[in-house]
Amino acid sequence: MAHPKVLAFVLAGGKGERLFPLTAFRSKPSVPFGGRYRIVDFVLSNFINSHIYSIYLLVQYKSQSLIEHVRQNWVLSPVIKDHFVTVVPPQMRMGPEWFQGTADAVFQNINLIQQHNPELVIVFGADHIYRMDIRQMIDFHLQKDAFVTVAARPVPVEQASAFGVIQTNSERRIVGFQEKPKKPTPMPDDPSRAYVSMGNYIFNRDVLLDALARAQRKKQHDFGAHVIPGLVDTEKAFAYDFATNIISGTMDCEEKGYWRDVGTISAYFDAHMDMLGDRPLFELGNRLWPIHPSGYEGPSAKILRGDIRNSIIAEGTVIRKAKIRNSVIRSGVVIEDNVSVEDCIIMDHAVLKKGCSLRRVIVDKLNIINEGERIGFDPDKDRFRCHIDPSGIAIIPRGGRLMRRTKE
Repeated sequence: MAHPKVLAFVLAGGKGERLFPLTAFRSKPSVPFGGRYRIVDFVLSNFINSHIYSIYLLVQYKSQSLIEHVRQNWVLSPVIKDHFVTVVPPQMRMGPEWFQGTADAVFQNINLIQQHNPELVIVFGADHIYRMDIRQMIDFHLQKDAFVTVAARPVPVEQASAFGVIQTNSERRIVGFQEKPKKPTPMPDDPSRAYVSMGNYIFNRDVLLDALARAQRKKQHDFGAHVIPGLVDTEKAFAYDFATNIISGTMDCEEKGYWRDVGTISAYFDAHMDMLGDRPLFELGNRLWPIHPSGYEGPSAKILRGDIRNSIIAEGTVIRKAKIRNSVIRSGVVIEDNVSVEDCIIMDHAVLKKGCSLRRVIVDKLNIINEGERIGFDPDKDRFRCHIDPSGIAIIPRGGRLMRRTKE
């Protein structure tokens, strides 16, 4: 099906408070993920792989890290004017307020829609790990002659109470919403599952502009809570079943419709573990649908000696003599002699000095773990020197330095 002119907005202003301390100095979309990515790279890769090249990235909190990442790694063709990934901070055109919600973020940038004059406006979040061919969702939107289409993910009914549930009829037309209901309404054709909103939307341009104007007059600022429910009575609001989205190159072992909200430390950690093993739930190395990484200008990894199992090792890492298990080691990390790393995420340019041992630890960028340190083995001791998540995972914030205690 021929696709109309499309403009995309990526909502990338999230504070990510539940990811603290990884978000102490950066917004949630800017948090490093995997061996060489940031969380935002997944949604941007989905757009580029779907041949959608006009993208505005709306930022707000602690945005400098994200701005620099996009500037360095997401430059599209300067020759074709409609090929761009442009960062847009709050312009405060409507007054002194920052973005008050997801819908208000787009409303404050209505001028960009008017200037670009698309037929469809796509609004996606920037906080999730997944692959999606957005062209298939556009096809569904056009086939249904929809005013708005909401990406919906089927989940077991017993899990749906944690989400916003979408009620649909047999044609996937949206007939209602339930916000974290005790008894979720199941899918029409599957009583064991319910549709939950992914926070990803496709709008007809004029429908969106009218809906945003109405919401603004009522001082309503959110897509999920206000704008989308306001369009249900038009009988032109539809749910796109994410489980029907087909991605070429997906391995048989991968979880069908893999999607993770990595908004907590435990979810972030578990999503990393999903990538490991010879039968991963989510395989990063799909050449037919690549996740476009940040560029790294430096040497390849150098492993002088080590016992490394089920781990991801990024470029520029130097491993002198270490035991590494079930871990993700990002670029430029130095691991010295007799170091043990088990179930860990070690971020860029950290240094693990001789003889240290880490278990279930996230080490943020630019840290030095001093000689002989043991982290992740005694929670009572760890509380005084790093952040302990309720899941038990220890996190060392960006740029901190663990000083070796003086032996008595």
